[in-house]
Amino acid sequence: MVAETSTRAENVPVDAVWRRLAESPDAVLIDVRTRAEWSYVGLPDLTSLGKETVLVEWQGFPDNRPNPAFVEELTGRLAALGVSREAELYFICRSGARSQLAAQAMLRAGYARCFNVAEGFEGPLDSDRHRGALSGWKAQALPWAQS
Repeated sequence: MVAETSTRAENVPVDAVWRRLAESPDAVLIDVRTRAEWSYVGLPDLTSLGKETVLVEWQGFPDNRPNPAFVEELTGRLAALGVSREAELYFICRSGARSQLAAQAMLRAGYARCFNVAEGFEGPLDSDRHRGALSGWKAQALPWAQS
């Protein structure tokens, strides 16, 4: 049995991600949560940076099945936006687990600079079992919007 080599994407704190998105015209934020999360929990709002978050589900809802076309879908979206394989790609999910897997998949697909947004959009559960207060995009008071 041959073990698969896994390239782990570097975890980057949300405030550093925001700075890189602001400083680098080529940096892209990719949200891999589900459509339900985008609709009901909210989305990072990059309009003040003149950018939009790229949305591609890593897994579906409510079945949580992996999206078998994730790499193909994201590659197509990035190509349509003119994003090079050398651009900084920042992957975000709820807490940083799915986005780590998505970033690794894109590293294996030949994208050179894939990073995981540490603690994601909502971060871990607090003592009341709620997300969004301890750490993550929302807790850092970075711009976000709800539909």
